[in-house]
Amino acid sequence: MKKEVTKKVERIDTEVDRLRMRRKDTDTLKVTDNVFDDPTLKTLYTLSSKGILKAMGGPISTGKEANVFLAEGEGKDIAIKIYRISSSTFNSMEDYILGDPRFRNVRHSKRDIIFAWTKKEQRNLIRAKEVGIRVPEPIVAERNVLVMEFMGENEKPYPQLKDIRLEKEGAKTVYDTIIKYIDLLYKEANLVHGDLSEYNILMVPETNDPIFIDMGQSVTSEHPRSREFLLRDIENIVRFFKKYGIDEDPHELYSSIRNKEEKTQIIDS
Repeated sequence: MKKEVTKKVERIDTEVDRLRMRRKDTDTLKVTDNVFDDPTLKTLYTLSSKGILKAMGGPISTGKEANVFLAEGEGKDIAIKIYRISSSTFNSMEDYILGDPRFRNVRHSKRDIIFAWTKKEQRNLIRAKEVGIRVPEPIVAERNVLVMEFMGENEKPYPQLKDIRLEKEGAKTVYDTIIKYIDLLYKEANLVHGDLSEYNILMVPETNDPIFIDMGQSVTSEHPRSREFLLRDIENIVRFFKKYGIDEDPHELYSSIRNKEEKTQIIDS
């Protein structure tokens, strides 16, 4: 068993080295070094020893706080989201952390907050999926590493909404589905995405099904800024779809979702 684990670890090291060799430019090397620090490599080794991770592949996306990599899982491709510990800041996280009851008992060290943030994204994805929203299925969260379903085909991720050109009729269908997802997320999952736009919605090319991604910052409706975030999400989607001739009032949509929530609370009581 030890020999098998050692081989897996060596394979991860080899893939990281290959990534460095393929990408010669300084910026990419810097990003790679910041991501694969010793604690993160140890976490990847742990995932490897559990049989969750077979080999690391190349980067899918690079964000302000995290990088996502294609990886080989048990008989399928998976996505590995690594929140950077050494080079991350709390500037973009703070608005979502303050007021979130799930961070109430978390120590204020950078490492502990990032670990909690990673777990939170896993839970947010689970809750969204449970109410019928299409999201990457989370597999496991280990320290600063989130393993989830790879949303793509032939080792290529599905395109972002911003990169898809829709027919007018198809655009209305996609728009209606996204608004339905926002409604479901708020009313049934008790969540607000918090950063929804054409940049974090993937599209399945054959079916034009939207997929919500990047839900680490999603907050519960109890968060003091949840309504502000909800309105902003709606405004972003309405703004994007205006180019397809869809012209709705974001404030009316917001009120409609909020009214549904209030009616549900009255019925439940």
